Amino acid sequence: MNTSIDSTSKCHKPTIDTRKIAIDVAKLNKSYGDYHVLKNIDLKVKEGERIVLCGPSGSGKSTLIRCINQLEVAQGGHIIVHDTDLAISSKAADCVRREIGMVFQHFNLFPHMSVLDNCTLAPMSVKGLSRKDAEELARYYLSKVGIESQANKYPIQLSGGQQQRVAIARALCMKPKIMLFDEPTSALDPEMVAEVLDVLVKLADTGMTMLCVTHEMGFARQVAERVLFLDGGQIIEDCHPDTFFNSPKSDRAKNFLAQILQH
Repeated sequence: MNTSIDSTSKCHKPTIDTRKIAIDVAKLNKSYGDYHVLKNIDLKVKEGERIVLCGPSGSGKSTLIRCINQLEVAQGGHIIVHDTDLAISSKAADCVRREIGMVFQHFNLFPHMSVLDNCTLAPMSVKGLSRKDAEELARYYLSKVGIESQANKYPIQLSGGQQQRVAIARALCMKPKIMLFDEPTSALDPEMVAEVLDVLVKLADTGMTMLCVTHEMGFARQVAERVLFLDGGQIIEDCHPDTFFNSPKSDRAKNFLAQILQH
């Protein structure tokens, strides 16, 4: 048997990314009065891509993902999600929003409802699922985030980390194609951060499109395909995590990393 290897086989051809564009943001502008928060933002996100957004406070990170989910309305530009331009009609925007899950800093759970009821509310009221099907779905995703045993408890009976995991399960119950996270660990005690990050890592492994605003740089290194660094309402850096952490181009990013990595 000829076991020789053709020399050409040693050459690694660049992989062509054929994934479709899930989110296409073009010339996005957002202001609050005289405060120009987002300045001509251009961003393309591919299906299944995992992106971490970081930068100093007030740089526009959270506003950007809130605009994508139409929780904030931009004054200019376009946001196209799965080929639907959200600026065209409110009806189209409502349909697209059902495909986008969002988890906030603060868990925003209904305190008077059990964990299970928090998770079944939207599938029943928005998607028309029966209680039986909604509960089956909720228990499935609660198990995925490791908290099914808490289904009958109320939010006040849970730790912060547990509540955030419930918030993630609640978002997943709508079976979103895109998940947005707005600093999901910033309101947690340090010992609770790891359990939530572990859930996010597992979620990333499923191939879901994810955009996460966070200062957890270890998570960015481990999970992100791209890191976006925002400052002054603009995307200053957009690159692979290795490039961002090892050789950032801008002085602003270098200073940011120097400050955040020393803590």
